[in-house]
Amino acid sequence: MAALELLADWPALFISLAVLLGLIVGSFLNVVVYRLPLMMERDWRAQCAELLGQPVQDGGPPVLTLWGPRSQCPRCGQLIRAVENIPLFSYIRQRGRCAHCGGAIGIQYPLVEALSGILAGVVAWKFGLGWPAAAALLFTWVLLAASAIDFRHQLLPDDLILPLLWLGLAAALFGLFADLRSAVIGAMAGYLSLWTVYQVFRLLTGKEGMGYGDFKLLAALGAWTGWQYLVTIVLLSSLVGALFGLALMLFRGRGRHVPMPFGPFLAAAGWIALLWGEDINRAYLRWLGF
Repeated sequence: MAALELLADWPALFISLAVLLGLIVGSFLNVVVYRLPLMMERDWRAQCAELLGQPVQDGGPPVLTLWGPRSQCPRCGQLIRAVENIPLFSYIRQRGRCAHCGGAIGIQYPLVEALSGILAGVVAWKFGLGWPAAAALLFTWVLLAASAIDFRHQLLPDDLILPLLWLGLAAALFGLFADLRSAVIGAMAGYLSLWTVYQVFRLLTGKEGMGYGDFKLLAALGAWTGWQYLVTIVLLSSLVGALFGLALMLFRGRGRHVPMPFGPFLAAAGWIALLWGEDINRAYLRWLGF
């Protein structure tokens, strides 16, 4: 109790600890981003083999889980020691290279760790010590992991998005961010809105404009924020996504027909809406003259 009172009396200390915790969690999120798609692919292969009546291949590398085996360099296979796995510090100290073979370490690793720490600090600053901050931290970290996976693989795993949806409804039971009625309507409206856009787009063009993971993600965001912020989320994500896509075409020469994941932009907009959605909606209504 004394420790909680100290954190409540010293917001700067609470924010600093949140940043430190975010850096540590960010290191684990990198494991999730790398391993979860591989675990899913292995499960899919096993399921396909079972459906086709073929033997399941048990050979090859050891089975990966989120908890083991220990991380190793993908180039030389050397196990990564604890001193080489300190969030951000190890990357800077080793100048972005493996300490054993000198191979380059992907920028994803320090970026995810840094974002995890910074966003955790912002959440702690916004909500202060309490259950809303704890829930918002969990919300933040799941969205960060899902966004990184979507950027790499154009895939939003159900293993992340569906628990996020149920956690949002659970948070609504206690009125942390939205009441239960608003959360349920938000989840339903979030899924159905993008599903409708998808169906209309497919009928008009014969192409699929987005994946079902995007529907589920917006449903999860609606559960956390309530239906009142869905329009804000969709508008923000569409605007940022359009600007990002335009920048890729102008500066990277990326063709407009190359698919681009929408999940990270939805996630960013949903995170902003959870923290500042009410302020954004109020400013928008004031701008409209209401």
